[in-house]
Amino acid sequence: MRNSRLFVSSGLGVAVAAALPLALAAGPAAARASGISVSTTGSTVSVVTSACTQINGSWGTAALLTSGQGSFAQGRQVALSGTAASQSAAWSAVSPGTYTVVVMCSNGSTAGTQSVIVSTPSTPAPTPTASPSRGVMGGLGGAARDYGPVTMAVGGALVGAGVIAGAWFLRRRSKPYRL
Repeated sequence: MRNSRLFVSSGLGVAVAAALPLALAAGPAAARASGISVSTTGSTVSVVTSACTQINGSWGTAALLTSGQGSFAQGRQVALSGTAASQSAAWSAVSPGTYTVVVMCSNGSTAGTQSVIVSTPSTPAPTPTASPSRGVMGGLGGAARDYGPVTMAVGGALVGAGVIAGAWFLRRRSKPYRL
């Protein structure tokens, strides 16, 4: 007797647990009615749907309505293109604001309606960079400081005298018996 009550009460719990996801998945009818997906990239608005069927070579039409427009005929209309799996339409150069996208299939039914906000594109401000005032600081030192021609001539004379003195010294060492 005790075991049968346990099975009955747990059976009700299992039934409720199984029915809950189905009830949540069903959702409100308004959420299910929108068979379109709208996205924005910069100033381009695009819509994708799979709810339309092709009739006489046409999938249907999509319209982009501003907040002041009330009917489908007043919006910017674009013909849907695509395949049986997916149809799409896009509008470019859309100014910032709030819009409503409506998709009408070629059989006259509405595939869905969805609002979208097009924001102002953010342009990064240029950041000033400091340019070096003395050029490249590398090499043998010539780029680090600007020496005058007199300094360069004296330095060249010293290097030349050092080369001559080194050659004279090495020559004297190679012949030790000569004065």
